[in-house]
Amino acid sequence: MYRFLVLLFAAVGFAEAITVDENGYIMYCPCMGRFGNQADHFLGSLGFAKALNRTLVLPPWVEYRKGEIRSIQVPFDTYFQIAPLQAFHRVITMENFMKTLAPSLWPPEERISFCYTERMGLDGSAGHGCNAKSGNPFGPFWDTFEVEFASSEFFGPRLNYDVHHGDKMAQKWNERYPGDKWPVLAFTGAPAVFPVQQENLPLHRYLRWSVKYETEAKQFIRDALPKGAFIGIHLRNGIDWVRACEHVKDSSNLFSSPQCLGYRNEHGQLTGEICMPSRDTIVRQLKRRIKLHRETSPDNPIRAVFVASDSNHMLGELNDALKRMDVKVVRHPDGNPHLDLAILGRSNHFIGNCISSYSAFVKRERDSNGFPSSFWAFPPEKPSSKSKSATPQQHEEL
Repeated sequence: MYRFLVLLFAAVGFAEAITVDENGYIMYCPCMGRFGNQADHFLGSLGFAKALNRTLVLPPWVEYRKGEIRSIQVPFDTYFQIAPLQAFHRVITMENFMKTLAPSLWPPEERISFCYTERMGLDGSAGHGCNAKSGNPFGPFWDTFEVEFASSEFFGPRLNYDVHHGDKMAQKWNERYPGDKWPVLAFTGAPAVFPVQQENLPLHRYLRWSVKYETEAKQFIRDALPKGAFIGIHLRNGIDWVRACEHVKDSSNLFSSPQCLGYRNEHGQLTGEICMPSRDTIVRQLKRRIKLHRETSPDNPIRAVFVASDSNHMLGELNDALKRMDVKVVRHPDGNPHLDLAILGRSNHFIGNCISSYSAFVKRERDSNGFPSSFWAFPPEKPSSKSKSATPQQHEEL
């Protein structure tokens, strides 16, 4: 049973009690990748905080917007509710922490950045610390909260983030950094690995969309889709993805591929078609899924396909291919990736990209709700199939 301290501070002419976790806090910059990667890291960080029994400071989501040279920090609760997370473990938004607790609990002279070992600065110098603010998004992230670090702390090689596999790792962290002497562990990057560890997958059930996003997703489904069931699909086909898929031939696992192949490839092997499915594969799988749903749920047939994509939504090709099945293919006009996610999570069936962490987010959410999902080109079709994979050049033209 953890104990609390109580701080009293003057605010608008009166004193308000603020509970302080004596076990300490965990803070980090979600500085690797875009939303899908950050979500993986968040689940790992939540599991890490739970294991150490420290309150997790919920960081803003780091976003990169066209025309902006510095990252934008979006408050955590813009997209997700706080209460469901608190049902699992103690959390506080970074905005709230910095406003109410940091002035006394984490004063400027005691702000220490944590990293495994020395981190090279943006100018190429090795430096003599974590260089926690060197580069984008590192600098903009901490600047958002006017944080300057007084020094650095290296926790490697004795400590790591894996608190699930023996060695009493959580106990070692607490012995080396007790909460009374180290109230805040502020990590340069997330205290988690990518992709998310298998043990942390169930934590996704505590990640629930904010009321705003839940409402907008329901409204779009009600107003923009034909009445009936719909399939949600994710097409990852931008030029950066074409280049990423070139590494398939040299990899057994790539990005989020464990979600379908297994963490030890126990379910199959990585292929180019799994990474970048051809048009024929996409159309064939959609037709099969639509027919199967009509056979199993004749009273609620598939009437629409909702597409989320980083580049080409293939609306023309897919509408042509499915028009005889009386199925409408649509996208959301705003191109909001988070709203797309919320809509995909509510589809009657979801088909995603096994390699993509964006698809992985949808898959985890649907698993937590008991909703069905599948992946492009997985499991692979039998050798007798006449389908052929498109070349990277063909995909770029789609």
